[in-house]
Amino acid sequence: MINNLLIQSDNVCGLRYLLSNGFKGKVDLVYIDPPYATGGNFTVSEGRATTISNTKKGEIAYTDTLKGTDFIAFLQERVILLRDLLSDCGSIYLHIDYKVGHYVKVMMDNVFGIENFRNDIARIKCNPKNFDRTGYGNIKDLILFYTKSTNPIWNEPRKKYSEKDLSTLFPKRDKNGRRYTTVPIHAPGETENGKSAQPFNGMLPPVGRHWRTDVETMEQWDKEGLIEWSSKGNPRKIIYADEREGMRVQDIWEYKDPQYPRYPTEKNAEMLDLIIKTSSNESSIVLDCFCGSGTTLKSAQIQRRRWVGIDKSDLAIKVAKEKMNEIKNDLFSQRAEYDFLYLE
Repeated sequence: MINNLLIQSDNVCGLRYLLSNGFKGKVDLVYIDPPYATGGNFTVSEGRATTISNTKKGEIAYTDTLKGTDFIAFLQERVILLRDLLSDCGSIYLHIDYKVGHYVKVMMDNVFGIENFRNDIARIKCNPKNFDRTGYGNIKDLILFYTKSTNPIWNEPRKKYSEKDLSTLFPKRDKNGRRYTTVPIHAPGETENGKSAQPFNGMLPPVGRHWRTDVETMEQWDKEGLIEWSSKGNPRKIIYADEREGMRVQDIWEYKDPQYPRYPTEKNAEMLDLIIKTSSNESSIVLDCFCGSGTTLKSAQIQRRRWVGIDKSDLAIKVAKEKMNEIKNDLFSQRAEYDFLYLE
């Protein structure tokens, strides 16, 4: 059993340590939020995280001065090591700024293969800004989602329906007040033979279409009152809202950054919960080699995953330890136990 591990080190050194010590091909999920090539220093002053360039005020948490091809080369070296650590069913989520994201995607396509690119997720990070600038206001960054292979861990995420969603998607009510909608039971394309071309209740599918399922199933639906017949005699399948798990999660996420972060660029914990639940299992190892405030590690711990965090910043390690110590030992979570390693 591999223990949870917090490493203070340059992440190249830390990743190479992991590759040499039993982690190769063992990591199921990587989430990283690296520097964004902003050219500034990220500081903590009087207990509050700020972004300040070219100033001596506050303690520097980390610097973000690499730009252009130097930045891409910096990131690529680390991504290649992360690929080698990923299991065959592993996934990587790379969180990056919109200004450099497209260059990073080309690099990620080369490392993981364009066939393993899954999503360019737009993450709404803040409220609209009214800065005076030539160009539209920026309220988003992006997350590049790749898998190691075509058979990754995938626990289908669902979003609960809001009241507005329910009234829009399930506008009808039955005699008991249950919300529902109806969907066609035929689909485009004709079939000459087979069960999808047979008559149902004395009628054939419309011209150019076929039944979505076999006639026996549709007859059973009709017996159970799950077919609604229109005034013109057209059948539609009834779908009840209370039998659905929720909406499928799409590729625009609204997870705003914490208003008062303890560490610069600290990310939304609910967003990390979603990623970890979707792309890992309870037996999985989750890795963040730019772990910063430790949000990924805390989420992994609460979701009963094993985890590895790497960061070279003294402040990052301090805040990450504080976050792990905040986890209570109860029915829903276990207090974090981990090894700490300092690498020169």
